[in-house]
Amino acid sequence: MTAAYVPTAGLPTHSRRAGLSANAEGIYIVWYRDVLRFWRDRARLVSSLGMPLLFLVVFGSGLSASLGAGLTSELGDVSYVRFLFPGIVAMAVLFTAVFSAISIVWDREFGFLREVLVAPISRAAVVLGKAFGGSTVAMFQGAILLVLAPILGVSMNPLLVLKLLGLMFLIAFALTSMGILIAARLQSMEAFQMIMNFLIMPMFFLSGAFFPLKGLPAWMSVITRLDPVAYGVDPMRRLLLGADLAPGIKIADHHLGTVEDCLILGAFAAIMMALAVRAFEAQE
Repeated sequence: MTAAYVPTAGLPTHSRRAGLSANAEGIYIVWYRDVLRFWRDRARLVSSLGMPLLFLVVFGSGLSASLGAGLTSELGDVSYVRFLFPGIVAMAVLFTAVFSAISIVWDREFGFLREVLVAPISRAAVVLGKAFGGSTVAMFQGAILLVLAPILGVSMNPLLVLKLLGLMFLIAFALTSMGILIAARLQSMEAFQMIMNFLIMPMFFLSGAFFPLKGLPAWMSVITRLDPVAYGVDPMRRLLLGADLAPGIKIADHHLGTVEDCLILGAFAAIMMALAVRAFEAQE
């Protein structure tokens, strides 16, 4: 099968514009399809929130006495449930974003991906459409959990909500791109689920969702700094709970700020996106 990219370098101006328009329309169609499938699948909408809520109830309420006791000096007047809340929101985004890429494997098995790849749009447009679709769905999942913020004593305002939505979309885009990269090279849903389960739980538990990323053994500290989810949990906790409780991930005696966290996430997203496009271009 030949690549679906339509070269525009040597074509008349109107042809180049048509190519750009076709790519933009392709991105929109792929995005719309993923969002529509999610919206129509109400069971998926409810079940995908089950694990984050379970973690919030079990770890935040049931185990707060034992898990939070050792963090009293770190948390001050902030309850362990409130400390945990930003990590749970990031968890909802993480799970939804990564597993949204399973649709690529599904589409490959049923032949729909073949039809997409022979369309007169670039492979980059296909990957961007999938990434935007998965990111939108994951952002929506995380936004649903924000309704719990007032119950947990976390104050919210419209500007803060907008900042959180932007951050959630960036986290989701980076992780969806990673999922697309992995899915592009797999042929079965079973293999994808196994690899994702192997990656997701360590990424989540080492992201600082359950404990501050300081005072750790040297080897664990290095791993947490390599975890992209940590650079999403850190600014989310800073936005929701304040800079005093989330001073930033420390690298070489420097505490990263929100902008630096976002730049690292953006760089990770760009790398994953570029690799995912190359993986799609290698499809036969």
